Amino acid sequence: MSDEPDHAPDHAPESETGAPGVTVWRAMRQPPQRFLLSSRPWRAWAYLLSGALVGLAAVILLAVLTVSGLLLSVVGVDLVIKLAATFGIPVAALERRRLRLVEPVPVPDPHRSLIGDTRRGRLRTRLRERSTWRELGYVVVFGPVLTITGIGVALGLTFAVVLTAAPLIVWGTAPGSVMIIPGQAVESPLHALPATAAGLLGLALCAYAAGLLAGAQVKSTVFLLSPRDEERQVVELTRSRARLADAFEAERRRIERDLHDGAQQQLVALTMTLGLAEMELRENGSPTTELVSRARGEARLALTQLRDLVRGIYPQVLTDHGLDAAVAEIALRSPIPVGVDIDLPRRLPDAVETIAYFTVTEALTNAAKHSDATEITVVGKLRKGRLTLVIGDNGNGGAVPSAGTGLQGLADRAAILKGRLVVSSPVGGPTRVHMEVPCSA
Repeated sequence: MSDEPDHAPDHAPESETGAPGVTVWRAMRQPPQRFLLSSRPWRAWAYLLSGALVGLAAVILLAVLTVSGLLLSVVGVDLVIKLAATFGIPVAALERRRLRLVEPVPVPDPHRSLIGDTRRGRLRTRLRERSTWRELGYVVVFGPVLTITGIGVALGLTFAVVLTAAPLIVWGTAPGSVMIIPGQAVESPLHALPATAAGLLGLALCAYAAGLLAGAQVKSTVFLLSPRDEERQVVELTRSRARLADAFEAERRRIERDLHDGAQQQLVALTMTLGLAEMELRENGSPTTELVSRARGEARLALTQLRDLVRGIYPQVLTDHGLDAAVAEIALRSPIPVGVDIDLPRRLPDAVETIAYFTVTEALTNAAKHSDATEITVVGKLRKGRLTLVIGDNGNGGAVPSAGTGLQGLADRAAILKGRLVVSSPVGGPTRVHMEVPCSA
């Protein structure tokens, strides 16, 4: 079979709403030999036949969930009803994947990412989305339609294939025992050739009928299961925030690299030069020795401050050795004793390590400045692909993220990574900073 119609000229451009054009309808406008000898009819048949199985299974499962929910609602159990309401979500996801059989342009998922950490929280979020109810309506309306359409196409294809293979059927059985037309037996394979011609014509008609039906289903599926404009804006906003966060991290690393390789090295050279000058002047008994010595001390102080600044911008130990080593290093510099318990089986993505490191840094800085704490603990675990980080102290509490402590900015950055940061700091203490970030974000 030739696949010429499957090349780029057949790919329909996206419409103004972002939905893909009906490619199979475009292919049907070509000369019949090109369409019939391409892969389009086979894809349309596969799409419709698989739709019959999906539609039948979806209708049966939805009916079972609905009936079970109604029966259990008598005793106050409504969870099954809520599950039935969200049943369209996995079916819709499967339908968007099945569209790739006949459409080259994928349909995006209209649902926004979930941040809640409990199943009931995720369920409540999904029930508030309009796309969830559109998908449920799709299952209710198009489940039977997909089933009936697929069965009709299967029967038509079966009949056309039987007619096309009539000579082989007659040859493989006793001549005169096969009746293509009721009451008239076929005496030899040669007499079955007209049935083959009718079967080939039937296959051609089935190909065009399948193309029309598949295109109609594509239009309906795209209309119901693709995101609306407001849903697209939410997705694009999330992506733009992620791009801004990536650009911010890249710029911070560039500044750290420039300071480390430029100004820091020059200060080191200046300190060494002043040291040599001090030695020379001291040997000659010059009265300017004390001035040079003071200048050398100020240069060393500036170098120390610059090193602390570079370490605060982006620590090299975080890049080289990971989060656990970086947190252990800042714990050693803390004026308050810090107990560190970070158990990570592997390195985490750069963005996750960065937000976790600066969360610990900000929490330790705030504790040292405001809490009067005598002990701080840092615990980090990786569970089910999510980094859980808890920083606690025994200070006097009263921390407010919106009061300019830097925690609000960290919470915003965690939200970009589909995570969350929660601060619990009642007056009188203790203070507890809890952060969760999925490592797949």
